[in-house]
Amino acid sequence: MKLIAIFNRDGGTFKTTDMDAYCDHAARIFAEQGHDIECRVVAGDDVVSAMEEVAKSGVDGLIAGGGDGTISAAAGIAWKSGLVLGIVPAGTMNLFARTLKLPLDIWQVIDVLARGEVEHVDIASANGHSFVHQFSAGLHARMVRYRNQMSYASRLGKMRANARAALGVMFNPPVFEVEFNAEGRRGLRKVSAISVSNNEFGEDALLYADSVTGGHLGFYIADALTPAGVAKLTIDILRGKLKENEAVTAMTATELELHFPKRRHDVRCVIDGELLPMARDVKLRIHAGELKVLVRQPQQPTLQVQDQEGMVEQQPSL
Repeated sequence: MKLIAIFNRDGGTFKTTDMDAYCDHAARIFAEQGHDIECRVVAGDDVVSAMEEVAKSGVDGLIAGGGDGTISAAAGIAWKSGLVLGIVPAGTMNLFARTLKLPLDIWQVIDVLARGEVEHVDIASANGHSFVHQFSAGLHARMVRYRNQMSYASRLGKMRANARAALGVMFNPPVFEVEFNAEGRRGLRKVSAISVSNNEFGEDALLYADSVTGGHLGFYIADALTPAGVAKLTIDILRGKLKENEAVTAMTATELELHFPKRRHDVRCVIDGELLPMARDVKLRIHAGELKVLVRQPQQPTLQVQDQEGMVEQQPSL
């Protein structure tokens, strides 16, 4: 394939990486697998425009390197332009890379992508704004707003800011009303949190999907919570027991409509980590199999043969 890589030099791991050496490494590894790749290192403020230029250039694919915000933007551009997307996880959480089961080491992932296969996976949208991880409102949006008011200059600093923001939200949880229609399942609820994910969350405390090929949205509502209720919810998330929390209602749908009856000032939602204004009416959809991504080559299964002493693994014959 003919590929262009856009690396966000301000993104997490790349800040302390020799980017000339990294680009040389990427070019060599991809060339060894028969690909033609051009690497471009750009500032964070220029990443989106640089990726949009790639979409107009006639190449087969985009390799995007950076944090979750960079990857989310790249996914939207690749989806709309029909490009194959390769992900280099250089951020703090790297949630979509975890879902795709890619190495989180920026050097190792190059070899996986160069040898990888194209898989069609799901991508979701909220009022046309694409996302690969989640749309959320309430607790998460307030936490991100609190965190954005703090200053930090490193991954560790961001993690500390997240912890401080989470503590602040715990003692001041939001409460608001929402009407929902999940393919005929309707309700009016007073809630503290809403989360809509690209496929259902797995059991990891970071709350990312185990797979993005199920063709549905995960929809989670947390009832109006007290500070003690937020603490209990946090503990259950850390235990991988989100769905077992008594305040949480979970369901799945391919389309979901949300309406917020009461007009509130400066309402925000979070889409793949980015704090954005939120409309009073939000329509969310899953776009099953519409995003092309590079993933690991599937390993050949081993054949298990029962002998007199037990189970013996054999590699498949060629």
